[in-house]
Amino acid sequence: MTVDIASITAEVRKESAFVRQILTAIETAIVGQRFLVERILVALLTNGHLLIEGVPGLAKTKVVKSLANLIDARFQRIQFTPDLLPADLVGTLIYNPREGVFTTRKGPIFANVVLADEINRAPAKVHSALLEAMEERQVTIGDTSYPLEDLFLVLATQNPIEQEGTYPLPEAQMDRFMMKIAITYPSRDEEREIMRRVAHTGGTKALTPLIHPDDIVRMRALVDAIYLDEKIEKYIIDLVFATREPARYGFADLGRFITYGASPRASINLVLAARAMAFLRGRGYVVPADVKDIAPDVLRHRIIPSYEADAEGITVDWIIDRLLAETEVP
Repeated sequence: MTVDIASITAEVRKESAFVRQILTAIETAIVGQRFLVERILVALLTNGHLLIEGVPGLAKTKVVKSLANLIDARFQRIQFTPDLLPADLVGTLIYNPREGVFTTRKGPIFANVVLADEINRAPAKVHSALLEAMEERQVTIGDTSYPLEDLFLVLATQNPIEQEGTYPLPEAQMDRFMMKIAITYPSRDEEREIMRRVAHTGGTKALTPLIHPDDIVRMRALVDAIYLDEKIEKYIIDLVFATREPARYGFADLGRFITYGASPRASINLVLAARAMAFLRGRGYVVPADVKDIAPDVLRHRIIPSYEADAEGITVDWIIDRLLAETEVP
């Protein structure tokens, strides 16, 4: 089957024009964090979810809320705490004694963009309720299941430095997140600009919507149509299988550092994310650089390091860097 890459690229360039508008608008309100904004857009365009790890005060909530405003999406922030109940997240049935009936009160999960702040502070029952929403795109209250919006994105945050009193997410739930990204401190110049913009007592101006959630949903079909060559497919498979069988793919020394490699979801999400990266860059085809740029975020939470790796200070990011540096690129 012949693929008209030129026509796909032309359509992508036309439809992706909003990306530059969003990045420009975000930069008027927030200094830096372009990396985070691009990853959120990738998740939106591929119907995925995002796990964000970073210390407090890096404007994670502000970025997410600003982006939700720009796409005219309904935004909900949920502060996860040890006493949070599943009903606080998904909703519950309220009994009306006058009429003798139960009515459904929907929870904050019924939104387009949900920020689950410090997700690892809530107990396992809350994680389970969130997992159904993320995986099944529906919520069950009583005996009835309610579908969620077509545009539904969970962005969960974790604090990497304060682990006392937390409930670490199990690997099965971590795997449901399309990407896990690490947010670092701003540079000196960025922090100076942050001081100049933010160090005042006035509030910040709300951003004007540039696009509608229905437009994002419509663009997903175009993202799916972006051309992915068989050589790129092989490259993705080589990267994923190298995490499972390092010796077979020329990484014999890495075998002792990896307990479990990436699941098949890694391959699926690498394809989706690489196509979305090509879309953001205005191309109708995927190049190896798209895969290399997004691979650390897709693989980071799907590789389980061994005790030996922890003892020797070998991180998952170091393992991924080795794989990307030494795996043959088409």
